Amino acid sequence: MRKTHLVYCCSLLFAVVMLAPPPTAPAQFAVAITIAPPALPLYEQPICPGRGYLWTPGYWAWGPGGYYWVPGTWVLAPVGLLWTPGYWAWDDDAFVWNAGYWAPQIGFYGGIFYGFGYVGVGYAGGYWNNGTFFYNRSVNNVTNIRNITDVYDQAVVNNVSVNNVSYNGGAGGTIARPTAAEQAAARARHVAPTAAQIQQERTASSNHALLASVNHGKPAIAATPKPGVFSGQGVLEAKAAATYHAPALAPAAPKRAAPPGETTAKPNMNPNEMAKPAQPPESKPPERREPANPPNKPASEPPRKLEQPPKEQGKEKQNEKEKEQPPKPPQS
Repeated sequence: MRKTHLVYCCSLLFAVVMLAPPPTAPAQFAVAITIAPPALPLYEQPICPGRGYLWTPGYWAWGPGGYYWVPGTWVLAPVGLLWTPGYWAWDDDAFVWNAGYWAPQIGFYGGIFYGFGYVGVGYAGGYWNNGTFFYNRSVNNVTNIRNITDVYDQAVVNNVSVNNVSYNGGAGGTIARPTAAEQAAARARHVAPTAAQIQQERTASSNHALLASVNHGKPAIAATPKPGVFSGQGVLEAKAAATYHAPALAPAAPKRAAPPGETTAKPNMNPNEMAKPAQPPESKPPERREPANPPNKPASEPPRKLEQPPKEQGKEKQNEKEKEQPPKPPQS
């Protein structure tokens, strides 16, 4: 009886663990800002720690202190799924973060050239086959690793200009728009960032040195061998950074960020429309509107005379109409 009770308790505990909700991703409500994110820094990729790990590129995130760098890292991927990186996009009046996600196919990530197989469209770093990931050695640091033998070599042709820009739309941003295939991938089944990826961002947010205002676009921790490992062997600093401009604009009002799989980029738009300066619209004084029947006299009407009996008021109106009519030409 005691053994049966123990088995029942263990089964119940296992059921509770299996039904427990997964770790929550960062809140999807974020601050939409009018300050463009800095350019992506130049950095190398650490050695892949083992089979099944996929590279997730670094990105600039927003926090109370402004933009901060979330280092790129190797993540143990859900089997059969690929990582679509998140990206910043200019959305009418502010920059909004579009969160990344795991899915069988790569979706739209703003045309951002993150490198290491993420060339703005699709993913050239490898593919899944029967539960095994095959690595493209031309863009992944997997050379001479004993436990990684499923590799191949294929040159990657870049069809986008490599300028390290980190956002889509707006002044200076990429002009890419989602294709039909990328839109279909966005509507397909998704898996949110793993707990390790969430921890990577949270750890970065608490590191003062990763603030763009401190490192000026060249973070000392640009890439890590695994999530949460911010020191020791395999942690690499940025080699170079583009010219950094300190932000001069204040954050705008809170605005909802796009959930994983959705995108703020609009398909089939004129690219010239997105070349407008990334700044909020000019502030104009509120338009002054009068009610339909204002209690006070309108400014355009002549001052009213003292009230008269109804008949006299009618005569006055008739005289006013006669005054408004143009004078008749003199008869010859």
